[in-house]
Amino acid sequence: MTMAAGAAEWKRTVSITDADFWGTVPAATADAETEMTIDFAKTDQKIVGFGTAISELSWDALAFLSETDRKAVLDEMFLTDGAGFTIVRTPIGASDFSRDYYSYDDHDGDFDMKKFSLEIDERALLPLLREIKARVKPEDFRVWGSPWCPPRWMKTSGHYASIPPWASDNPTNDCPYEDSVFIGEDAFICDQAHFAAYAKYFRLYVDAMKAKGFPLWMVMPQNEPCSAQPYPSCTWRGRSLAEFTVDYLGPALAGSGTELYMGTIEERSIEKVRDVLDRTNGRKYVTGAGFQWEGRGAIGAIHRRYPDLPLVMTEHECNAGKNDRAELFHSWKVARTFLGQGASYYNYWNLALTDDQRSRWGWPQNSLVTVDRTSKKVTYNREYYLMKMLSTYIRKGATRLLTRGDLNELAFRNADGSVAVLFANDSAQTKTVAVKIGDRKYTCNLAPFSISAFAE
Repeated sequence: MTMAAGAAEWKRTVSITDADFWGTVPAATADAETEMTIDFAKTDQKIVGFGTAISELSWDALAFLSETDRKAVLDEMFLTDGAGFTIVRTPIGASDFSRDYYSYDDHDGDFDMKKFSLEIDERALLPLLREIKARVKPEDFRVWGSPWCPPRWMKTSGHYASIPPWASDNPTNDCPYEDSVFIGEDAFICDQAHFAAYAKYFRLYVDAMKAKGFPLWMVMPQNEPCSAQPYPSCTWRGRSLAEFTVDYLGPALAGSGTELYMGTIEERSIEKVRDVLDRTNGRKYVTGAGFQWEGRGAIGAIHRRYPDLPLVMTEHECNAGKNDRAELFHSWKVARTFLGQGASYYNYWNLALTDDQRSRWGWPQNSLVTVDRTSKKVTYNREYYLMKMLSTYIRKGATRLLTRGDLNELAFRNADGSVAVLFANDSAQTKTVAVKIGDRKYTCNLAPFSISAFAE
């Protein structure tokens, strides 16, 4: 069978397959097995951009490369003729991919923040941010941050970690079981003095970053407030976090030029966002919300309840460090879920890791690129090409289109009027599908085990 006469042809096509992570899709030569329709009258959120997160271990991985090779990696990620990422997430203090524990004021009882200092970030985070900034148009560049943990003297346990280490041979965690703080408990000391000091800590961070040349687009008050971990972490009850966010942090950031988003939400509950937005002055100070991991079970409900609230996918799931086909298709499902339920911004997690792929606390994770410590060679992983596909075909200002026909797809109309459609085919057989857009009909092949993008 041959393609129907008069069928339109896509101007741009690309696919990710086992054989070729960035290849052209062959022209369809058979009639479609199934069909989907796009209706311009049914639209949803506008896309602002795509990006990734930085960490000290990402900078350490890139440091194994020659200056020429490091430049090539960052050019590929952030220049417009590469992936064209524009959004960067940075930790406020130590994250699970830091070299060790730290905050910007590890001086017990310094409520006035007289000893606050950002200089520790000059060892890794700020040099990497400078490299990235040089590659992104100023009007598009957005940097945002969230803390994994406050200074440990602000916590009920006095420890950066919330629970003991996963493995007994992990020397970086000195939290005994009896000092553990679990989900459902406040690990932060919730009184006026500590709230006020922590709000001042945020404002000093925002001002210091601006002085370094990085005015922050926004901050979030806590990474994963329902996650008790053996690395820097801090659990919060919803009402306590809402009180700090609205009554202390919001006023402290007023006039800074930095927005305040609620997040990062990693639970299947709208409680943390609802508690903030329903509080007096909540909508005055909180202008958006961010979700990751199990937050995929809450973002759609928040989008329906607060349809004008900007939403961020804050951290693409890290998987298990294999960077294989199964993890690629899981990543597609994550992207399709968050973008399909209202996210306007989409962040990947690890920009780069070495071939060990492990965090300081022993957790192997995926990354956009892997740097071999022995050969000093770079591998661009499958998920890099997925992120490049999203960022290349779904451009700033694109509007999500609702479709009829469940073909495991995402569809967007870009600001120039062109339509981009992404499909996944997780079967071992080639599929031929048709897309109806008004009076135009496109037929396209989906290779076995592929993710493909098509654009007018």
